Amino acid sequence: MPLSFCGDKFPSAYGINASVLNNGCFVDALNLVPHVFLLFITFPILFIGWGSQSSKVQIHHNTWLHFPGHNMRWILTFLLLFVHVCEFAEGIVSNTTMTSNHLHLFMPAFMGFIAATTSVVYYHNIETSNFPKLLLVLFIYWVLAFITKSIKLWKFAEFGVWFQYLRFCITALLVILYGLLMAVEINVIRVRKYVFFTNPQKVKPPEDLQDLGVRFLQPFVNLLSKATYWWMNPLIISAHKRPIELKKIGKLPIAMRALTNYLRLKDAYEDQRVNPDRAPSIWRSMYRAFGRPILLSSTFRYLADLLGFAGPLCIYGIVRNLGDNNNNTSANKNTVSDDHFRVYFMDTTELLENSYVLAILLFLALVLQRTFLQASYYVTIETGINLRGALLAMIYNKILRLSTSNMSMGEMTLGQINNLVAIETNQLMWFLFLCPNLWAMPVQIVMGVILLYNFLSWSALVGASVIVLLAPVQYLIATKLAETQKSALEHSTDRLKQTTEILKGIKLLKLYAWEDIFCDSVEQTRGKELTSLRTFAFYTSMSIFMNAAIPIAAVLATFGVHHFLTSSIPSPSQAFAALALFHILVTPLFLLSTVVRFAVKALVSETARSQAETSAVATKCLQNDAVTVCFLSVSAQVSSGSFTWGSNQLTLSDISIRIPTGQLTMIVGQVGCGKSSLLLAMLGEMQFVGGSEFFFFCPIYQTFFTEPNFQDKRIGNRNSVAYAAQKSWLLNATVEDNITFGSPFNKQRYKAVIDACSLQPDIDLLPFGDQTEIGERGINLSGGQRQRICVARALYQNTNIVFLDDPFSALDIHLSDHLMQEGILKFLQDDKRTVVLVSHKLQYLIHADWIIAMKDGSVLREGTLKDIQTHDTELYDHWKTLMNRQDQELEKVEHRFTPHDLGSGRASTPPGGPRMCGCYLSSGGFFMVFLMVSSKLLKHSVIVAIDYCLALWTSTNKTKANLQTAQNVYYLHVFFVLCAAGITLCLITSLSVEFLGLSAATNLHHNLLNKIIHAPIRFFDVTPLGQILNRFSADTNIIDQHIPPTLESLTRSTLLCLSAIGVMASITPIFLVPLVPLAVAFYFIQKYFRVASKDLQDLDDSTQLPLLCHFSETAEGLTTIRAFRHEARFKQRMLELTDTNNTAYLFLSAANRWLEVRTDYLGAVIVLTVAVASIWTCQNDAKGLVGLGLTYALTITNYLNWVVRNLADLEVQMAAVKKVNNSKILSVSCPLAADASQVPENWPHDGEIKIHDLCVRYDPMLKPVLKHVNAYIKPGQKVGICGRTGSGKSSLSLAFFNMVDIFEGRIVIDGIDICKLPLQTLRSRLSIILQDPVLFSGSIRFNLDPERMCTDDRLWEALEIAQLKNLVKSLPGGLDAVVTEGGENFSVGQRQLFCLARAFVRKSSILIMDEATASIDMATENILQKVVMTAFADRTVVTIAHRVSSILDAEQVLVFSSGILVESDSGPNLLAQEESLFGVLVRTHK
Repeated sequence: MPLSFCGDKFPSAYGINASVLNNGCFVDALNLVPHVFLLFITFPILFIGWGSQSSKVQIHHNTWLHFPGHNMRWILTFLLLFVHVCEFAEGIVSNTTMTSNHLHLFMPAFMGFIAATTSVVYYHNIETSNFPKLLLVLFIYWVLAFITKSIKLWKFAEFGVWFQYLRFCITALLVILYGLLMAVEINVIRVRKYVFFTNPQKVKPPEDLQDLGVRFLQPFVNLLSKATYWWMNPLIISAHKRPIELKKIGKLPIAMRALTNYLRLKDAYEDQRVNPDRAPSIWRSMYRAFGRPILLSSTFRYLADLLGFAGPLCIYGIVRNLGDNNNNTSANKNTVSDDHFRVYFMDTTELLENSYVLAILLFLALVLQRTFLQASYYVTIETGINLRGALLAMIYNKILRLSTSNMSMGEMTLGQINNLVAIETNQLMWFLFLCPNLWAMPVQIVMGVILLYNFLSWSALVGASVIVLLAPVQYLIATKLAETQKSALEHSTDRLKQTTEILKGIKLLKLYAWEDIFCDSVEQTRGKELTSLRTFAFYTSMSIFMNAAIPIAAVLATFGVHHFLTSSIPSPSQAFAALALFHILVTPLFLLSTVVRFAVKALVSETARSQAETSAVATKCLQNDAVTVCFLSVSAQVSSGSFTWGSNQLTLSDISIRIPTGQLTMIVGQVGCGKSSLLLAMLGEMQFVGGSEFFFFCPIYQTFFTEPNFQDKRIGNRNSVAYAAQKSWLLNATVEDNITFGSPFNKQRYKAVIDACSLQPDIDLLPFGDQTEIGERGINLSGGQRQRICVARALYQNTNIVFLDDPFSALDIHLSDHLMQEGILKFLQDDKRTVVLVSHKLQYLIHADWIIAMKDGSVLREGTLKDIQTHDTELYDHWKTLMNRQDQELEKVEHRFTPHDLGSGRASTPPGGPRMCGCYLSSGGFFMVFLMVSSKLLKHSVIVAIDYCLALWTSTNKTKANLQTAQNVYYLHVFFVLCAAGITLCLITSLSVEFLGLSAATNLHHNLLNKIIHAPIRFFDVTPLGQILNRFSADTNIIDQHIPPTLESLTRSTLLCLSAIGVMASITPIFLVPLVPLAVAFYFIQKYFRVASKDLQDLDDSTQLPLLCHFSETAEGLTTIRAFRHEARFKQRMLELTDTNNTAYLFLSAANRWLEVRTDYLGAVIVLTVAVASIWTCQNDAKGLVGLGLTYALTITNYLNWVVRNLADLEVQMAAVKKVNNSKILSVSCPLAADASQVPENWPHDGEIKIHDLCVRYDPMLKPVLKHVNAYIKPGQKVGICGRTGSGKSSLSLAFFNMVDIFEGRIVIDGIDICKLPLQTLRSRLSIILQDPVLFSGSIRFNLDPERMCTDDRLWEALEIAQLKNLVKSLPGGLDAVVTEGGENFSVGQRQLFCLARAFVRKSSILIMDEATASIDMATENILQKVVMTAFADRTVVTIAHRVSSILDAEQVLVFSSGILVESDSGPNLLAQEESLFGVLVRTHK
């Protein structure tokens, strides 16, 4: 037909005789004027004059939204675009019914669509460049468009065209929209006053946009960018060129930061305290603080779910109307007022009968549905992140108030704290993510059932009832999953606890050859965990099976019942619309089980958090509210005070002491007498249960504070207490940061402190000097180095009072004397600081201004040394006897190496490529892999066959009215068999995937444990403890519980998409043409996303670890932090770490939304392509196949993004397999080792040691530490080994156990070369006592004899030798008394005595004592030395010199210098030689 604007059939169509406005064609032409006006005005501005205007405006981000009503304008514009599309479609359809072309029916709609698009682009550019005067053009456009559409509506009404006609409804909607947009424009003029006012309003950018560090722009971008995450494009594209780093993602906006949300949650919680009759609830607080975004998310979810039903409805309409699109006849045409319009008017329902229109509506519905769904996901995730940040801040505040007894007595452990931080808060966060499903699911179910009933009548209710009746089974499975996961978590916690203890005490285990014993213990716990995981895998596979099988069962039940009730089959439109509805119905019921599971977890998590909050209140040790009179000479005083750790038993009783100001006070006493407890009591860490006075004095302000939180009333560091704990505590930071500890850096003071603590030589050995990071409990430093850094921290602080708890325990005499003279007496005393020193070194009592002697939790004596000499002669004589001993000490050499810098920068996760996937699958076993692959392929083939059979069945039934009953029954039987096979294969596939994962997890953990525990000791020296633990915790958890569901989801999604593409291509081959560009687009989307996702996942993991470490560090160093009054600084650090981790997580979530929006839109395009191709090519007799193709097209929309997401997740998760399967960890083996059976059972029977030309090194890449050593030790001889620092003493002791590389020479013990012995045999026949005391959680019996080979009498004998018999007898359970983690329920000295008793239990012919009495007071050590000499009179004892008195009378003394044995003779003989190095050492340190 020829083209004409008004049509060419009626000449009067161009006439205006009656009135120009009575001509419908003229009115439509009039409606073109506003659109042409806008395009004519805006195009020059957009493309010519924009740069000069925007360059004058200085803003930080082009995302600044200046004008009010921004979101409303975008929403109205989107609605306007949609209505224009409907108007255009109505015009096109109306035009096809007429004999000539009438361009005026659809041309204004087309131009309106172009103009509306231009208006929003124009507005966006004006807004981001803040040039409001140009908005006047839009205002004029809205006014003109409103007027012209109003005229058209008025003329429709005048000539009787009302609501029964679609064109009238569309015009009315356009009038309303143009009016609203005009109102929005008027509001902008009213607020900004850019025209018609003399004083325009000046605006400033939001505070966040003034900060260039804020890179998370989702809250600030326009609505279209928010919906499509367009602002993420630069980040995701740049990730392909350069890895995403922390500085690239910047900071969070203020509203999303942890502090902001903590204050919001806290205010909501405090507001509830106004009503005393109702206890405050954290749930109500969460609702008040975060309820509004949850409601917004729920609204988005409702809209998405309702739009989701457009799919089945459009499939129904398209398939039903297929082949009937051109059946309209002139008889059906509606012409109204021939004299004026002479055009066809469509009624409101007729448009929806056009298949092409339905295809377009389906496309738009899918786009909107996915946009709303992703918006719902984002809002809930953002809210969950905000809640998590608030909860972490709340938990941290409670941790800072934990009482010391909570930690030391095991009431609150590091494991529980880590569980709260890493798991419980995440459970609440995930529950919040799933909250909108709670109220969206009922709507989905009700709507789905109603539509099913409309399609298939009562038979549909049968299928729906199958789904509903199986919902309780899913609920049962979900609850079982929750219970099983809780059980698995408990066993996992126990396993990690055991593994941590093993790694901390790995040196002891290797020296005692206990690796296999402890390995078996871990394997037993792992076995319990695997039992829970096996149950978990079963229930998970049942859950997967139910979700895959329920739609098949529902379809079978529906069509089977329909056949028996009606002896027919539904039409293709009804069948495939119902099929799509069944898929929709399964989703909420599946989510029901998930939501229930997370709801249970959330309730448990909140209970755990509340319990932690209850126990996390610091004990109030200061009860006296009266202010005591001030004495300037006293810093602290207690009168008749009694203190406890929270139990009924008093730890300190009847304490009456005074601490003189500006003087050195020493607290002395035997092991376990309460010295450290007294210090902690003065620091406010114990409960004050009795006494008249307790106060601290602040010299600057001359004020006493008797309240527990007196630190809050002090100002400045000078008023806090510097404290060095007995157990050294280091931050995961540089040496400099550990020493300055938040104080301003003063170079002169810093150098003075370094010199006073003799740290410079140690710093010079570190790879990056004092900038080397030394976290992970200082694993890359020796005990002495850790201790001196802690002391240096106390010295550096500008405080009045310094508490030092046994700072010399890990130091030799050189370092002890230097620290005492330069650090305490000179650096501190010259500064007139009050020093309280706990020590066993009685030789320093002569320097003390005040002495407090403790015994059994009470003060034995207090005063100056002269006072005690006068009033307690017996105590003074006892001290004098101990002090007169020649207490010369030599430092132990710790050959520790620092190969890594545990930097705070991002650690790149190794990629887990196909090779690691192959490794994972091979660990699961060939049979399981074969079963999984074959069952997966068969399952999806059968599912396609089921749907194809349904398509043939419905099509045949529809097209052949006289179909025989036999043929109908035949299809029913085939359909039944295929459904049964599909359900069976669903079960097999779900079980095979889960149990393949379980098998792989079992083998990988077993191999990892054996490789780690049998690795050379060098591996533990150079590898951070946290890195090893991460293999057993995070990486193992990924392998156990994350990889199997990811693998299942990836294979399922991929096969579903491939089968869908195959079905669609077979039905409409023309679909392959547009599939090529769609595949290219999909390839680039997934390519860019996977790289960015991996980087962001790495950032999320790498920022989460410092956060967890900070919580652990805080819990371990609570006493130090509170003593220094640094709670605020640590809170700020926690908030920074939380915000950093939340930033990474939010960017990762935004990247996921970026992917899903794009893949969803691609899926919508695929649906549109398939629908149009099907309508265009398929005949009426292939309706069933068209329905099948459209149904499969809808599934692609759901699963396309999951293919990419799961692929990216699997790549990241396979990195865990790579780290666990790291082949660089090699077990130690002796290639020439003899069979253990060839070694005599009583070897070594004499204790004879021959050392021939021994050369030792720690690593083939390092220099030798012992060079050509030759020595002979007779059976039963008592040998002492001494030398200066780094001389090789400890290296020789390790060489006896073959713990180092003996690359030349040999050590022969009782005629056997130790290098030819199996390591297990060698180490199990010797005994050693280390300086660092190591105890394991369990019982005292287990710590003394883990092999359970000794009688109780032998254990009691060893305890008696170690001076512990009375202590153990007083404990409940005796030998079975509980030892907490690390032996924290015993003092350091008592732990060392237990380690001595452990060595006595073994009763080997050779005993090596490596500075074993460092933490023991001199009196106890004196007794022990005599007992050891008696108990081991006939055995060989090799002593690394700590107290020189122990080797002065040695039968042989080996003196080392720089790894060379320079002297070997008896102690007296060496002393007699004037030039001997041994004599020089003794004379130098007398």
